[in-house]
Amino acid sequence: MNASLNEKLRAVKWGEYKLGTLFDIENTLSFNAEKLVDGTKYDYVTRTSINQGILQTTGFVNESNINASGTWSLGLLSMDFFYRRKPWYAGQFVRKIIPNISIPEKAVPFFSTILNKQKPILLSVLVRSVDETFKNISIKLPEIADGEIDFDFMESFIAELEAERVAELSAYLTVSGLDNYELSNDEEDALKNFQSLKWDTYNLEKLFGKATRGKRLKGDDRIAGTLPFVTAGEASEGISAYISNEVEVFEKNTTTIDMFGSAKYRNYKYGADDHVAVVHTEAVPMKAAIFVTSACHKAAHTGKFDYGHNFYAKDADALDIQLPTKDGKPDYDTMTALISAVQKLVIKDVVLYADRKIEKAKTITKH
Repeated sequence: MNASLNEKLRAVKWGEYKLGTLFDIENTLSFNAEKLVDGTKYDYVTRTSINQGILQTTGFVNESNINASGTWSLGLLSMDFFYRRKPWYAGQFVRKIIPNISIPEKAVPFFSTILNKQKPILLSVLVRSVDETFKNISIKLPEIADGEIDFDFMESFIAELEAERVAELSAYLTVSGLDNYELSNDEEDALKNFQSLKWDTYNLEKLFGKATRGKRLKGDDRIAGTLPFVTAGEASEGISAYISNEVEVFEKNTTTIDMFGSAKYRNYKYGADDHVAVVHTEAVPMKAAIFVTSACHKAAHTGKFDYGHNFYAKDADALDIQLPTKDGKPDYDTMTALISAVQKLVIKDVVLYADRKIEKAKTITKH
């Protein structure tokens, strides 16, 4: 956050409020996912923190279980608050947070942030005590006068913060070259001809040599540093720490496959523990290496490997993957064009979103 925004936070007048005076907290009438029907009008919200708590969408089920829009859901697993802009259904262990005051749409992110700041308190009590604990939590809000909340400040603060972040995003897209989302002729042809591609089976060891297994480094032995240390898992792409220990450093543009068979592309140097196999795709063009990683994931992440049956480097050596082929060899040019095209299609909406937000910010600034 820049200096001007910090100064605004320090300069504003703050008042103290009990959450119980601002919101009601209520049980939701929950049901199991088996009762859902086809449709996308309603979100089915569970206690998970993934995907804003949304497990899936559904059509109309019944009137009595619908929760109103303009409320927050509270998942009783991680105590995450998510604002709901449309009516929603709930699974088990979800509360709904209903505002007792009229909150402008542009001030909603301000309140969402404040609510989620209370997670440590709510996680420290039993589930049966969550409602009462929530009501008695005191928070501070910007005030115009005693008891009068300064919504205008919240809206302007959020608008300025958003403009700052979007400007950073736009600058990153420009510097990285991701702001160019127009497909080249080769990329268009690659997408058009995808269904008619020729594929063949290739063995990883024959393509890239023997995979390398990382070495164990206990958590207590890790010394803080800047080198990403990769272990098994999906959180943070498997990076469990940044270290300065003397370990084998693997080159960027390689693929890791963890003990569960989950493959990830690495475009940076890193260390790895003994639950990670490194496939040496260094000599393959970057976007083609990303394609290879996807092929590895599809072949290895099948449910065959788990805590009782780990994926090791020897399994990588034996792994066969499907790749586009030309003249009896992997067609890395086509793989590169396909990944480049997909990247542009995915990033297009992000670039257009950033452009729209920047233009809107300019309009607000002028006024």
